[in-house]
Amino acid sequence: MLLALLRLTRPANLVTAIADVLAGMAIAGYFVLVKAPPAPVGWLCLATVGLYGGGVVFNDVFDADLDAIERPERPIPSGVVSRQAAATLGMVLFAIGIAASFAVNATAGVLAIAITVASLVYDRFGKHHAFLGPINMGLCRGLNLLLGVSILPDQVLPWAWVGLIPIAYIGAITMISRGEVHGGKAGTLRLAGLLYGVVIACIAAIAQRRQQLGTALPFLFIFGYYIFPPLWRATREPIGRNIGLAVKAGVISLIAMNAAWVAAFASFPLAMLVFCLLPLSRLLAKLFAVT
Repeated sequence: MLLALLRLTRPANLVTAIADVLAGMAIAGYFVLVKAPPAPVGWLCLATVGLYGGGVVFNDVFDADLDAIERPERPIPSGVVSRQAAATLGMVLFAIGIAASFAVNATAGVLAIAITVASLVYDRFGKHHAFLGPINMGLCRGLNLLLGVSILPDQVLPWAWVGLIPIAYIGAITMISRGEVHGGKAGTLRLAGLLYGVVIACIAAIAQRRQQLGTALPFLFIFGYYIFPPLWRATREPIGRNIGLAVKAGVISLIAMNAAWVAAFASFPLAMLVFCLLPLSRLLAKLFAVT
């Protein structure tokens, strides 16, 4: 039962969410402060685990009937976890995320509520909309990045625009993921590849503007190395399995992208610490489903 509940939270994805908020903290300039207290870092890492976990749990709650047909091995349709138990877990995780955010400051708390609402809207309605669905899912990640920025509340508005970059990236992954079960269209995959390229170019441009391109470039190369080959294979043969692998690579590789953010705004050693989350996430991805 406990293992099944853990499966619902997508542990590998939770690690990528932590990388999001660490990147946001770097963008805010928190890691270059003298004697910056560590407690807010811990609270926001706990918050993002709760918020992301709640979102993916409710995804399975709302999809239980469809999963009974397409993915009967999942915890809810298989009968290992009841829909009510899963919903309770999701509510508890959201509550933890919101409470931990308010423990840092009110701005973080408001962002946590916004993430909760955006997640539930996506789980219940957004995923069924071809155009707004990917934007909705991307908004969840963009807000998660800003949750990290909110560690210094006065930095949220000046850096709010950077949330558009994860919106574009996650929007691309969400477009791809629609073909996971029955296969997809090569045109959609090519558009996703274009968005991937735009995201990398934007981060590189920001790093260059901050005179940190050389520091960020290794992580951007690794990011591209992980995301483009599986996407290319899926484009050549857009069957469910190939698309699933492309989606999995896209999600896990968020850690490399976030390491590039940290390199651009903080330092190479801190970026390496974030990047070290990647092996952990990849290991968890072998043990638990990512999508």
